[in-house]
Amino acid sequence: MLQGAITAIVTPFKNGEVDEEAYRELIEFQIQGGIHGIVPCGTTGESATLSHAEHKRVVEICVEQVKKRVPVIAGTGSNNTAEAVELTQHAQAAGADFALMITPYYNKPTQEGLVLHYKTICEKTRIPIIVYNVPSRTSVNLLPETVARLTQFPNIVGIKEATGDMKQCAKILELCGDRITVLSGDDFTVLPLLAIGGKGVISVVSNVVPGDMAGMCTAFFAGDLATARKLHYKMWPLMEAMFYETNPAPAKTALKMMGKITGEVRQPLCPLTPANEEKLRTVLHRYGLI
Repeated sequence: MLQGAITAIVTPFKNGEVDEEAYRELIEFQIQGGIHGIVPCGTTGESATLSHAEHKRVVEICVEQVKKRVPVIAGTGSNNTAEAVELTQHAQAAGADFALMITPYYNKPTQEGLVLHYKTICEKTRIPIIVYNVPSRTSVNLLPETVARLTQFPNIVGIKEATGDMKQCAKILELCGDRITVLSGDDFTVLPLLAIGGKGVISVVSNVVPGDMAGMCTAFFAGDLATARKLHYKMWPLMEAMFYETNPAPAKTALKMMGKITGEVRQPLCPLTPANEEKLRTVLHRYGLI
């Protein structure tokens, strides 16, 4: 079972190409920091602007570098069911432990369409699947009743819940019980979700502070709520800073300031405004990261 802090890792670029050396170093930084899992090719990994060849290579690099030290949850979602099948089959063949699969975006499928989408993928793959609900990006909300229906498919083992709605999360937990692992998709909501039965987070903030996010989850599950709460509020300014502009531009800029990557993002994303870059620098300095 997945539990704890899992990083939705950025994909570093250099002169417009995937920077493999920096990527491998980021993975080591995560594992040495105590992270509990890594997601390559998620939204934070700019999967939308990776070519199919790049996407597959990034997953392969991650699996190779991690060497089974922590679970690898490969992003394989698409708004094209056939494409999602292809990417999921590749992740399975590459040795990923799980697939993270966003609800189809832009098409705006009905709840029945969502069930059929996941059913088709489950029938064509064996890898355990974490469904990913983020209506702010997809325009479709995977409802708790639909999540409960998805648990009929043995492959579906978890959900990354990024609505920020604790009522919706609680309903999923009520309807599904231990048939599905609920993970936060918003750093702001990790601690409250853990309190109602969630098992962890797929995090952006842990790109820069893997130890603190992992430490908060570990403290919670050890019953040390005081430490978990302390770390939650310690990270709060970083949680805000990572969304000064569209993710992952702030995270990549932070990692650039920390000397780890170039900070390049692919269009249509763009560099932070000078004002937001300066605000971010101040937060990182106060945190002791630069």
